Amino acid sequence: MLDGIFVEPPMDVYTKQLDPEKHYEVIVVGSGSAGSVAAIAAARGGAKTLLLERLPFLGGISTAVLDTFYGFYTPGSKSRKVVGGIGDEVMARLGHSCSCFERPNTHGAGTGVTYHPEYLKLVWEELVSEAGADVLLGAWVQDVQVKDGHVQSLVAATKLGLRSFAARVFVDASGDADLCHYGGFAYELAGQEAPAQTLTTTFKLCNVDMARRKTIGKQELHALIAAAAESGQYNLPRREGSDHITPVNNMMATIMTRLPSYQRSGDGVVNATDPELLSRAEIEGRRQAVEYVRFLQDKVPGYERAQLASFGVQIGVRETRRVFGEYRLTREDVLSAKQFEDQIGLCGAPIEDHHGGKDTHWAYLPDGQCVGIPWRTLIPKGSKNLLMAGRCFSATHDAHASVRSMAQCMAMGQAAGAAAAILATKRITPQELSVRQLQDTLRNHGAILR
Repeated sequence: MLDGIFVEPPMDVYTKQLDPEKHYEVIVVGSGSAGSVAAIAAARGGAKTLLLERLPFLGGISTAVLDTFYGFYTPGSKSRKVVGGIGDEVMARLGHSCSCFERPNTHGAGTGVTYHPEYLKLVWEELVSEAGADVLLGAWVQDVQVKDGHVQSLVAATKLGLRSFAARVFVDASGDADLCHYGGFAYELAGQEAPAQTLTTTFKLCNVDMARRKTIGKQELHALIAAAAESGQYNLPRREGSDHITPVNNMMATIMTRLPSYQRSGDGVVNATDPELLSRAEIEGRRQAVEYVRFLQDKVPGYERAQLASFGVQIGVRETRRVFGEYRLTREDVLSAKQFEDQIGLCGAPIEDHHGGKDTHWAYLPDGQCVGIPWRTLIPKGSKNLLMAGRCFSATHDAHASVRSMAQCMAMGQAAGAAAAILATKRITPQELSVRQLQDTLRNHGAILR
């Protein structure tokens, strides 16, 4: 920096090629519910596996933002369990430490499994380590080398600088489709053609009088939020937020704040992959959260002596890039509970659209039914050795708003990880993989496909 003028560094700082320092059979990027499960499945399948994570702990959204798994059970008149496999192991480990419990969802998303995020960090670490996968924390993907549809290596930023890693097969479980983005695979930027769901800063309060809090229900809470907002004394953009019990005595967790996840800029759109927009949202989200805390303390029974305990580690991001896969799941598929010959998982969760207004739009599948998750939605178009799992899978905005639940991310992760191990061992492409072999492998390990 000279006299306020930025001196551009030599171009070769950006363009020099790094020789991969380590070679793996499978590399998974992102350690959320999809990525951690993918790494576990790949390593158990016999593949030498590396799991890269940008945060200093595993779990992604499941440990940095939220505390409840949805999607294991269908809503409706009779609850049906539709996700198993490694997801069951995660819940069993949490159960051993008495750090989870099942509870109904008052909005109709079905039974949820609420857990203690700090214990879940340990569970993810234990399962990934026991499977034999390597873990690298604090690693941000910066570049991807691709030749003729084959991802050859990736470059990650670490505390010691840029490092390169090579593999036979890659799994993009980054949530933001970072591998697909840097590798040049096609995607839709959420907010450009179809809407993008809003952002949420989660927070928890301690010292809640639980008996008093139970004296009012969902409708009364929503009426109190609306009245407070309309009074002009509180700035509460969302009028039907929720709070729920946690494994910690007298602590409540919330889903209340609402922030836009994209904005139009000229002819284009920037969304929550843009660092400036994301920075503003992080700051504004905490400001909003404190306003909701003030409202709760002033107006909601049981919160009179409550205190803010924590914010989420990061803002909750629901969608950013929707990759174009070999099949794209649609709203019609979801609401008709369509079944597929190549499905690798199930979802009975409703379309839960956190749009930019004061409420949330819900659309339900037929009672007790599920839509299948096709294997083809995990294969980016043109990819020869790249798979994806989690919220960057191939779906339209509406379908994404149903199938993005964390239990479904686990199901996709198990499928992608198991498939990656097979692809690496046989040295074949995703298009050459026997779907029947993959489905048999998943069933043998507890997955539910029908």
